[in-house]
Amino acid sequence: MNSTTACLLLAGATALLCACSQQKPATPRAPESVRAVTVARVESRALASAASASGLLVAREEAAVGVEQAGVRVLRVLVEEGARVRAGQPLAVLDDALLRERLAQARAQAAQAGSEAERVRGLDGSGVMSEEEIGRRRSQARIAQAQLRELETQSRQTTVRAPVSGVVIERSARPGSLSGGEPLFRIVRDDQVELDAEVPETAILGIEPGQPVAVTLADGQVFAGRVRLVSPRIDPKTKLGRVRVALPVDADLRVGGFARAAFAGRSAPVATVPEKAVHFEASGPQLTLIDRDDRARRVAVKTGRRSGGVVELLQGPPVGSRVALAGGAFLIDGDRVRPEPVVPEPVAPEPVAPTPHAPKPASAAER
Repeated sequence: MNSTTACLLLAGATALLCACSQQKPATPRAPESVRAVTVARVESRALASAASASGLLVAREEAAVGVEQAGVRVLRVLVEEGARVRAGQPLAVLDDALLRERLAQARAQAAQAGSEAERVRGLDGSGVMSEEEIGRRRSQARIAQAQLRELETQSRQTTVRAPVSGVVIERSARPGSLSGGEPLFRIVRDDQVELDAEVPETAILGIEPGQPVAVTLADGQVFAGRVRLVSPRIDPKTKLGRVRVALPVDADLRVGGFARAAFAGRSAPVATVPEKAVHFEASGPQLTLIDRDDRARRVAVKTGRRSGGVVELLQGPPVGSRVALAGGAFLIDGDRVRPEPVVPEPVAPEPVAPTPHAPKPASAAER
């Protein structure tokens, strides 16, 4: 075989090997695993912050009824505790026997002093009587009149009258007892009773005047009230602040009774996600975001209030972002997923303020 033939045979073998290599199929790559994941979106929702507290029912304004004269005996008591009285209505009668004698004497002295003062009228500068004597008589007349008016005032006070309209919640006056420094009666002005609630320092910052409050009594009755006053002071020992809650007029609201208050929180739209989307790591709460390419990415978040199965995002992805629900904690950055249809999370309804308790009609005796 000559060299030309050998070259031709070598070239043919090479071409055959190349053809065979081109026809051999390539080894297939393993397909990328895709996991089905249920997703939800970051949504803007209104969450209501609520606070609760307890306290005692107190009079909005209390009138303490007493007398200025100490040591005067009580003759008759005209009302009992629980009675509804009108402003100016007699409550008790005091013994005025000694006062009547002093009053008669004062009237006589005032008349005599007035007569003597009348006699010196027009005598100023006449020389008939000294100016000193004229001044003394006139001064005695004025003093006698002042003493008479004081006793007349005391005489009117022997009938103790109600300074305001309302209900009598305390009666310390007893027939035969002597008046002293203590009030004889205490009256709740206009029957207005309210709740004096003690609220924790962390919750009082979210309470403001006019805010609706549901007040529950010990027997379960619920009254609709409103915040009337928020104290600017926090007790340094208990870390509690006082809140006054105005309530409707009702006979079942008794001063000194115990009650609980539920303050309706203010609603404001915030970013929220279902609670199932949040998983906790050593570094804190996290979400698993699903990007446009359906790939997972973990992000750290800061959560806030929880209500009805959702949690507030104080820091985190913007509204509209997709997050993984169940199984999100098992994904790592870059995993491809197949998003499943989003199932809407039910949200608990906002608490409805109770219907105000209708006050009971007054009886014929109370009218």
